[in-house]
Amino acid sequence: MWHLIVQISLSFLGTIAFGLFIQVPVQELVWAGVTGSLGWTCYWLLFQMGTGSIFANFVGAFLVGIMGMLLSRQRKQPSTTFNIPGLVPLVPGATAYQALELLIVGHRNAFVTKCFHVILLTGAIALGYLLAQLVAEQLNKNHYYKR
Repeated sequence: MWHLIVQISLSFLGTIAFGLFIQVPVQELVWAGVTGSLGWTCYWLLFQMGTGSIFANFVGAFLVGIMGMLLSRQRKQPSTTFNIPGLVPLVPGATAYQALELLIVGHRNAFVTKCFHVILLTGAIALGYLLAQLVAEQLNKNHYYKR
């Protein structure tokens, strides 16, 4: 339980810190933090259950995309206000660093494998986010046609 609280807290703070860096409006920072924290927590819980990092990143990015769309309507802000900082905890920075470290020490085969994993993770994040946008667009389209 303690690990979950740490994961939620640090992902929330990390998202807010990045939001400050890219100048998210101050009144939206908490909501951006909630978005990033939910996406990361979803990723972390799925990963802990053994689903693998690629699927967990996909689902986490999907959740961030949906949250961004919902919050953009509710808060009357562009969805990128919540999505861009919200996706930051999912970015495979440590894995990319490990890949570069393998390259520097001369483990070329391990480097290629790690780079391929980084590419798959990045693709999973992009596809999860894209699917969320497509779902939101379809829901909006159906909502407008019903009027």
